[in-house]
Amino acid sequence: MSREEMDALAKGRLVGIAREWYDQMRDGIVPFVRLPTRTKQNIEYDDESEVWKYGDKESTRAATTEKSAVHLLKMAYVIGFLKQQLVENRSSTLRELYYISEGWRRAKFSAQDESNLLVEDLEIITDVQREAFHLRPEEDGASIFGPLRIRETTRRGVREMHCQEDVGEAGYPIPNNVDTLDFVDHDAKFVIAIETGGMYARLMENGFDEEYGAILVHLKGQPARSTRRVLRRLNDSLDLPVVVFTDGDPWSYRIYASVAYGSIKSAHMSELLATPQAQFIGVQPTDISDYNLPADHLTEQDINALKAELTDPRFATEYWRSQINLQLEMKLKSEQQAFASRGLDFVTKEYLPTRLSEMGVI
Repeated sequence: MSREEMDALAKGRLVGIAREWYDQMRDGIVPFVRLPTRTKQNIEYDDESEVWKYGDKESTRAATTEKSAVHLLKMAYVIGFLKQQLVENRSSTLRELYYISEGWRRAKFSAQDESNLLVEDLEIITDVQREAFHLRPEEDGASIFGPLRIRETTRRGVREMHCQEDVGEAGYPIPNNVDTLDFVDHDAKFVIAIETGGMYARLMENGFDEEYGAILVHLKGQPARSTRRVLRRLNDSLDLPVVVFTDGDPWSYRIYASVAYGSIKSAHMSELLATPQAQFIGVQPTDISDYNLPADHLTEQDINALKAELTDPRFATEYWRSQINLQLEMKLKSEQQAFASRGLDFVTKEYLPTRLSEMGVI
């Protein structure tokens, strides 16, 4: 679908919401919208797409109270703003949208979380990604380094580059809208998504990408949607295995979950953002004891997070239950770069090759 076609689709879906409200009021019905309940109790595994999606539980927001009426008023203002943005072929960030509401009087947002959630509501209702509304996240993208040639369509034309030969040490920065990217060719055998910048740099410096034909993707902590979309496309279109390498703590396991299973807040986009075949390579709780890694004691927040993951359907596998229970027994957590205690080459010469072999990736 061309950009012009996508713009027309997004505009039509947005206007359709306002048209439906008009029809409701014309028929004497208090205007309303229906949305899925966004909790972990309402996400279900879809066998066909192999991702976690929202279930059948819904909530109705109708203008029957002042609070609900104001919510629909804010949605109407956002729809009007986004429609005009599409007509003028302009873009804005989520943060700018929040500040723009300053002039909307009763429709002004009290916090950015509120405007962000409303944009997610519009994604769900329209079945269109916010990138199609010309909305950009505030944070900059993650990066790619490895044997991959890409072609990107930008406002200044089309450019082509190799993600090893034509980029600096920071790698190729992933754009907000990855549908402007084409994968031209590659010599890769797999993709490794890495949580921290330090480990991303370690693998680059040690030549891990060249020795093993690996495309390195720096997640920059909790990955942005564009990063997760790229991982899904690398897996789908190039048929490349994806492994996820994070720290060994409950918050990092959730990073893996967002890549492989999809996140609860964006479950409506799981088929585009999640990579069900992605495998977790570490740091595992068993690695802490097997390799005698330097470790820190779990905090109360860590313990509560691990216990919550035991009730999270995305972690309801024998592997995750055994690893999480082991960590609760050990009361320890460790970082990726703790492998440096065994030498700067250990992670690329010993740990990763061993794990990748065990997993059948190499």
